[in-house]
Amino acid sequence: MRRLLVEEPVTRAGPLAQRLALFAVVATGIALILVRDPRADTDAALAALVAGLVVALAAAAAAIFAFVQVWREGARGLGAAVSGLILALAVLGYPAYLGLRGLSLPPLSDISTDIDNPPAFSRSRAAFMARSGRYPPDPGNALRERQRGAYPQIAPLTLDIGADEAFELARQAALKRHWQIVEAIRPGGRTGNGRIEAVARGLVLNLPNDVTVRIRPRADGARIDVRSASRLGGRDFGSNADRIRTYLDDVANLALAMK
Repeated sequence: MRRLLVEEPVTRAGPLAQRLALFAVVATGIALILVRDPRADTDAALAALVAGLVVALAAAAAAIFAFVQVWREGARGLGAAVSGLILALAVLGYPAYLGLRGLSLPPLSDISTDIDNPPAFSRSRAAFMARSGRYPPDPGNALRERQRGAYPQIAPLTLDIGADEAFELARQAALKRHWQIVEAIRPGGRTGNGRIEAVARGLVLNLPNDVTVRIRPRADGARIDVRSASRLGGRDFGSNADRIRTYLDDVANLALAMK
């Protein structure tokens, strides 16, 4: 008597999720390398990166569909679905973190320690060349007021040392953070203020951000104001505030080390 062989159902969504996730890992990895390369076309590299993230989303959706088939039909292919979901989540983890953080922050991309009188960016030829011919526009009073509510801790740093010493500490802190210093003008001259113009690149995507530091002499020492502006997009997900905060912490620590 012949025995009938009953084949177990196999979900196609599991292997599909695995293949899509592998493609997303490779695509986003290559795109990330291109984005971080200053010589590459930034817009094209970012478009490729976004495409890789979309593929990762598709992989996650296919994995979830495979889980449903395994649960309802007892289909095989669970291992492929699990590996696909893990790879997809690895690709989507950091963008998801930024998205969640952005939900609690207003759409700002230009942050200053002095809301009423923000430091102005240099208009010198060297500064324009470093910024690729761009001059960061002032965001206006409405957005500055949003900054006041979102980042009340972003404030000037006042030091009880001379302006020249404060300028040198500010310059050392910029070098410590691997900023590209475009201009460094000591206090004095017509306005009496010192200035450091720099380009700071993000940790993950290595995208350029414009930073200007103003050192103002005071009767009891010196005041340091910082302004940091993103070049791309209207939302920085808190990166400019983080940059200013850590930079001024470095300056304050250098000042403490002097005593």
